[in-house]
Amino acid sequence: MFNEDSRVKIPALVHLTRLGYKYISRSDVKAQADPDTNILKDVFSEQIRRLNPTIDNESSIERLLQDIKLELDYDDLGREFFKRLKGINSEIKLIDFDNFNNNVFHVTTELTCKNGEDEFRPDVVIFVNGIPLGFVEVKKPNNREGIKAERDRMNKRLANRKFRRFFNEFQLYMFSNNMEYEDGDVNHLIGAYYTTGSYTNKLVQCN
Repeated sequence: MFNEDSRVKIPALVHLTRLGYKYISRSDVKAQADPDTNILKDVFSEQIRRLNPTIDNESSIERLLQDIKLELDYDDLGREFFKRLKGINSEIKLIDFDNFNNNVFHVTTELTCKNGEDEFRPDVVIFVNGIPLGFVEVKKPNNREGIKAERDRMNKRLANRKFRRFFNEFQLYMFSNNMEYEDGDVNHLIGAYYTTGSYTNKLVQCN
């Protein structure tokens, strides 16, 4: 069938698994994801222990998770959380930037980001050490309005304070219809594009 799943989502998942991401089903994600952050608690806990040998109890990891939740609620475009990821404001290592093979990578689809009655579900979400750090919104090829419509929806979500925690956590947002760029396409309606955090209208770059 010619649709966004067969032409864009599945090829994206295949590409990511070839890069080393392990697919995790939506049911498995739901079973272990923290509802406030979508952090995969089992993966997160295991990796925190692996990267920080001095942390050997679950209560310390739970306190760390609570600290992260507080930081993700800041009105700072995720700056404090980014510092924590980089190890700037914490001695606890969330990601091993020196030896990337010490990290684990997962990918899933249709991850629900929910706060109260408000929710959205990115098409493809990538995790590093159990932390959701990026997502891809896919659109059917040859649908010129698809990328624009998705960008417009994303701008509305970014302005919704109920989603602030999730957008402070995501480090990279991508849009793709799995097509070649068109020369002179000043409206950026065909191809793959990425952007980073903003609470207002976003600028996108070619992939």
